[in-house]
Amino acid sequence: MGTVYASVEDIASLGIQLTATQRDAAEILLSTASSKLRLVAKKHNVDLDKEVSEDEDYSAAVKSVVIQSVTRALNSILDASPALSQGSETNGSYSIQMTYLNAGQSLYFLRNELKDLGLLRQVYGAIEIYDTEKE
Repeated sequence: MGTVYASVEDIASLGIQLTATQRDAAEILLSTASSKLRLVAKKHNVDLDKEVSEDEDYSAAVKSVVIQSVTRALNSILDASPALSQGSETNGSYSIQMTYLNAGQSLYFLRNELKDLGLLRQVYGAIEIYDTEKE
């Protein structure tokens, strides 16, 4: 088990009040979120523990990402209306279409959070379909 990048006290210091049950869940989620973020970084050849120990600003950004993902998870556990990535409603003859943000998984990182940490980068390239060299 690696470093846990944030604590329950960090969440509380942001003004988010947690019940005793939520505090217990947050402890587990903080550890899990830190491990998941470390695995994402490993996929992109980034040693997250090294980056965090060397750069104070990067450490603060990692802590923020972990706290945000845990807060979303805590909210999705209690919330009757989980986050939507797309939604549509019609009033006459009532119709509703909703696409849930990462449905079925309570702990996740947003793409912009991973980009901010340098873990997702735009990839570019081209494939030459036709052989243009003359023989």
